[in-house]
Amino acid sequence: MVKICCIGAGYVGGPTMAVIALKCPSIEVVVVDISASRIAAWNSDQLPIYEPGLDDVVKLCRGKNLFFSTNVEAHVAEADIIFVSVNTPTKTRGLGAGKAADLTYWESAARMIADVSRSDKIVVEKSTVPVKTAEAIEKILTHNSKGVNYQILSNPEFLAEGTAIQDLFRPDRVLIGGRETPEGRRAVQTLKDVYAHWVPEDRILTTNLWSAELSKLAANAFLAQRISSVNAISALCEATGANVPRWPSPWGRTRGSGPSS
Repeated sequence: MVKICCIGAGYVGGPTMAVIALKCPSIEVVVVDISASRIAAWNSDQLPIYEPGLDDVVKLCRGKNLFFSTNVEAHVAEADIIFVSVNTPTKTRGLGAGKAADLTYWESAARMIADVSRSDKIVVEKSTVPVKTAEAIEKILTHNSKGVNYQILSNPEFLAEGTAIQDLFRPDRVLIGGRETPEGRRAVQTLKDVYAHWVPEDRILTTNLWSAELSKLAANAFLAQRISSVNAISALCEATGANVPRWPSPWGRTRGSGPSS
């Protein structure tokens, strides 16, 4: 049985792993977090986050092939595929304060993975990270590898609050980036095979690591520009007395991943 472990039981990691467990009953999925209260909530009837449909998905899989645990190191050591879905807040001090992403949690997770791993791993970026983060994480893992081989993949999320479960059930696209080497291509195919349990093949896009990392940032930038433009037009309407009761989006249904959705 393929074993997946997700580090981080937050808004992205929890729902994503729940849907993978539902759609892939032959795969064991464990979501780990150092927060005992958060894991306790995932194991209770009052989940720590609310998304329509999430309760039903978790209840169908929890205790079967979906588990939530604080035993981080043990489950990471056993996993074949490790998703890392930890916070990447904005730096509050030092170079890039107020602008750059703080990768402290990511680096800590990478060092822990290297410390406990005794078998080859596929490590998947699920957080929104700067381009070339995979390269930095790869250096941490290989420097402390103890003979273990790692493949780093980028698999950014394109979820919108309120429709996350439906977005996971029927994604517009799943993006997977990996190294353009034989080992990298095999790792990409392994993750592609997981999503292929329910996502049509033409919606699973594969590319190199840097393109996948940049695609997420570009989608966020497009969304920010769109919101800024709409706000500017709104202010202009207020100032001129213009009335625009319904303005259809040129991209169709609006979602949290920008015009490329």
